[in-house]
Amino acid sequence: MNIQTTITANDVLDKIEDRTMKDVPISNGILRGIDYEEHGEGPTIVLVPGSCSTGAAWRPVVSELGSTFRCITTSLLGYGGTSERRTVETADMAHEAEIVEEVVRRATGPIHLVGHSFGGTAALAVALRNRMPLLSLTVLEPPVPELLRHLGEHLHYGAFRDMTRGYFKAFDMGDEQAIEAMIDFYGGVGTFGAWPERVRNYVVATTPVNLLDWACAYSFHVTRSCLSKVELPTLVIKGGKSHPAMQHLNELLGQCMPNAIVETIEGAAHFMISTHAPQVARTVARHVRQQECARSRGRDHHN
Repeated sequence: MNIQTTITANDVLDKIEDRTMKDVPISNGILRGIDYEEHGEGPTIVLVPGSCSTGAAWRPVVSELGSTFRCITTSLLGYGGTSERRTVETADMAHEAEIVEEVVRRATGPIHLVGHSFGGTAALAVALRNRMPLLSLTVLEPPVPELLRHLGEHLHYGAFRDMTRGYFKAFDMGDEQAIEAMIDFYGGVGTFGAWPERVRNYVVATTPVNLLDWACAYSFHVTRSCLSKVELPTLVIKGGKSHPAMQHLNELLGQCMPNAIVETIEGAAHFMISTHAPQVARTVARHVRQQECARSRGRDHHN
């Protein structure tokens, strides 16, 4: 893991406030230093984890899916064995999208893309770029706060901004556990404190990477218009106990995409891939199987 430790939250705030940011050009070459792990056989599902975690975060869901799917996991930039390539000046979702696209290329064949949290934001960026042969998209509570701003949802947008401002300020003032505010925003008060010490330590250690993630998220100007062009069969999953701003955001996300449905995991909050793995696995598996059946019927029709 390669973390840029000199990042300050003020730098990130300056980046977020710059509404004139342009996409950063990314090379089309083969990238090195990307986590890649496979399990099982069957329809291929690429599972992208969120911030402050690695592909291992998907293990409870992969275990529930069993051996009937070919599950491929990875890690986003700066986490696990995936090398960091961003700086505050170059932070952009295009970097994350290219990492996921390289994993999809290596997997080969038709892919069902699934992303949790910031991994869902990266998966959504891949779908919007439309460069990969995807069969379906599933996103679990991707933080795309700029959609709220573009749709005039200022109360819910303000909830995200208030959380990140407080978190960034605490980090710049030397609070090593400032990221607790973000974790508890997502999972509810006490979530961070209830995690095992080794997990908390990893989350704290990767705070500088998470600051870059937020710079990318706030520069990802998702609109109703661009989402209307995503024609993939899409499943948006939210937790029934998640923060109201996150739940509303995901409802809107589903409404903006023509072939999307929104499902709620009752009793779950943001970190549902670990707390409600069986329910998540069943929901994802059902969506994937539906698309596989539709694909099979299409082949039979053409034959």
